[in-house]
Amino acid sequence: MNEPLPHAVPDDNRRQVLYWRLLARLFDPEEQAGLESASLAVVEDIGLPPALLDPQTAVDSIVQRHPELAAEFDGLMTPETEAEAEAEAEAADGSTVTDAGPDAGSGSRGARDRAAEVRRAALVSKVLLNVFSTGSGAVSAGQLSRWQGDAGWLERALGCRPGELRSGRGPASDGGLLPALGPELGAIEADLVRRMHLREVLADPALAARLTPSMSLIEQLLRDKNNLSGVALANAKALIRRFVDEVAEVLRTQVEKATVGELDRSVPPKRVFRNLDLDRTIWKNLTNYSPEEERLFVDRLYYRHTVRRTTPQRLVVVVDQSGSMVDSMVNCTILASIFAGLPKVDVHLIAYDTRAIDLTPWVHEPFEVLLRTKLGGGNDGPVAMAMARPKIAEPKNTALVWISDFYEFDRSQPLFEGIEEVHRSGVRFIPVGSVTSSGRQEVNPWFRERFKALGTPVISGHIGKLVHELKTFLT
Repeated sequence: MNEPLPHAVPDDNRRQVLYWRLLARLFDPEEQAGLESASLAVVEDIGLPPALLDPQTAVDSIVQRHPELAAEFDGLMTPETEAEAEAEAEAADGSTVTDAGPDAGSGSRGARDRAAEVRRAALVSKVLLNVFSTGSGAVSAGQLSRWQGDAGWLERALGCRPGELRSGRGPASDGGLLPALGPELGAIEADLVRRMHLREVLADPALAARLTPSMSLIEQLLRDKNNLSGVALANAKALIRRFVDEVAEVLRTQVEKATVGELDRSVPPKRVFRNLDLDRTIWKNLTNYSPEEERLFVDRLYYRHTVRRTTPQRLVVVVDQSGSMVDSMVNCTILASIFAGLPKVDVHLIAYDTRAIDLTPWVHEPFEVLLRTKLGGGNDGPVAMAMARPKIAEPKNTALVWISDFYEFDRSQPLFEGIEEVHRSGVRFIPVGSVTSSGRQEVNPWFRERFKALGTPVISGHIGKLVHELKTFLT
């Protein structure tokens, strides 16, 4: 296999060479000379750049030099792409059958289809190798940035926007392969961040500028913020703020303005033109219609009621800030600030581990909230409940959202008894296993069973589900 493959080698064999080479490099970074030379011959023969085989070359660099390949990477690994390829092959098959009979048509379709699969195999191998072969040892800011770019191309190949699959805010929640792949990409990114000398990178503005904010990076920054100062701390804050703003923009589109209360018909409608109920005005004055003059004489104008009975809704959000709940802390802090911006909504935010802290004064500033959190420690839910209960002034007008994995120091019967009492008073209790980007959750089975028996089952850990639950409460 050290010699270049002749043009006559079947396409099935060419494709197998590319995939065998991919598997070999994923399990062993050392080059297999035979597979490398054979793959190079295949790539050159089908007109693709040899740089596709270099794991050190980013997909961005290849697309920069060969812009026509960008469209080929987009949707490369989606079922729709395969269906389109089959449709094209069938169309080609139909024309060939007319010209040369059914046997020739079948052969033409197979040849065309297999040739396209060889090209596809080369492109798929590139993104998979760059994303899943990350080596070992220290990682530079440039290497992390390059990996994030390559992961973005993999997401595009899977039909997502860059960053969408890793954050869980796209098709990852629809089922299939994507929900499983999202957390794996997040785990790889987290490992790269851990291997990077982050403090040194943050101390250099040029290197810090190359970092792309992500949940993995924000987690590390929040854990290490007390050890940073000067330029490094300023750069860390800038990255956290960028990430908060990006997530807030996405969540804001999910949280539509919620109208609170029913129309209050005891308040006379405001007699202005924009409130004029034209249909009702015509209907009520039909008896004044003059057939001779073909005119409708209006005795009275009718206006729409627009004032609503608005009892301010109160949301008390309690977030477990122990080390296992970083993703939830970031997402819920941002989400609470968005709901706090809605009219007639009173939001209170409490974070806890072994102690509880009332973050309500900063609920409109998620960036400030995150800087005040201290991640780590254990769980002491009763401490948080003691802080939350005084905030429940009108139980039937209050929702208590409790985000935790509920792994307490013990089974914590006192915490459950407190929750049970609050729920029976009329408070809408919403237990959430976690609010992760991936939607993956883990909940103490002891609590899960008791919440289910209480009629308040733990909702899905995906943030979109919590948005829906809160909107339902406010409507």
